[in-house]
Amino acid sequence: MGLVHYMSTTYIVQLMDVITGRLRNIVPHTRETDKPRHPIQVVSRRTGISTDLLRAWERRYGAVTPRRSDTQRRLYSDQDIDRLTLLRRATEAGHSIGRLATLADADLLQIVAEDLTATMSRSTPEERPEASTSTDDTLRDALEAARRLDSRGLRTVLQRASLLLSPGDLVERVCVPLMRTLGDLWHRGELGIAHEHMATAVVRGLLSDLALFPDVSGAGPGLVVATPRGQQHELGALVVAATATATGWRVTYLGPDVPATDIAEGARRIEAEAIALSITLPDRTGDLVDELRSLREQISNDTVLIVGGMAAPSFVPQLRDLGALLLGDMPSLRAILSSLRSENGGDR
Repeated sequence: MGLVHYMSTTYIVQLMDVITGRLRNIVPHTRETDKPRHPIQVVSRRTGISTDLLRAWERRYGAVTPRRSDTQRRLYSDQDIDRLTLLRRATEAGHSIGRLATLADADLLQIVAEDLTATMSRSTPEERPEASTSTDDTLRDALEAARRLDSRGLRTVLQRASLLLSPGDLVERVCVPLMRTLGDLWHRGELGIAHEHMATAVVRGLLSDLALFPDVSGAGPGLVVATPRGQQHELGALVVAATATATGWRVTYLGPDVPATDIAEGARRIEAEAIALSITLPDRTGDLVDELRSLREQISNDTVLIVGGMAAPSFVPQLRDLGALLLGDMPSLRAILSSLRSENGGDR
């Protein structure tokens, strides 16, 4: 059978134990695992699927069939959570939810296992450390790969983390601390600019995948994310886009260096409830303030303007005049997104 196949299979068995919590019991339904007892918010947190996407998968594809409580609130079983987790893993690997939703749990498990086998077979034995749910271990492995300028190894570490963590946890507990640590090491002269550039390219690819995860439902409040004209660094904007997507927003990501007119047009086209901008460079010419004012004039008074990034605190007076919300850190980002989403319908 060969060493590569053996190691890949061992890794997959361990990983599937983490994903489902009970690999050997996923196919047989029991009275206990079928008991409807989890509200939709709990299921969303455990599976990493937004509540809007959950409802869309149920309505359009019959992915699961939750029971209803006496007050008509959705209730899900442990078996539902297992199935939804497998569905998320498979769709993230590129499979169509329309086809997956018709499959039995055992078939879904087989698809996820085959995808993991393919991923592991493309890596070298040195890139196959034992599975771990520890973000500390993940960060250590990612930093070691970055120090070696090993883009393939870093990509493997992050891909493995994406299978073990929800999108929100992956962004907040792995990607953000990783880039912050690499930046600190560069400023201290312990790493070169090449290390940071390589890691940024890998992380940017991962965040792009998370930010552009297809919204099957088309539901959820609309959010336009970009960096304004003159701002070239997009990593912060991608963090916001990925986090918002993971929490149920309908995100349209426009990228870096976007003129105010185009941002406003995007917001109108998708009827966005909010616009989020990332600012990382100082405004030495005054052009950025003019761009922000122009954007505010071109959008509805009801459209919330959110501004974050390393340079954002230097614009506090201007942002206050524009009625914009200042993003300070990841907890404030989550709080703002949650608060705005509740104002625009929230979860039922």
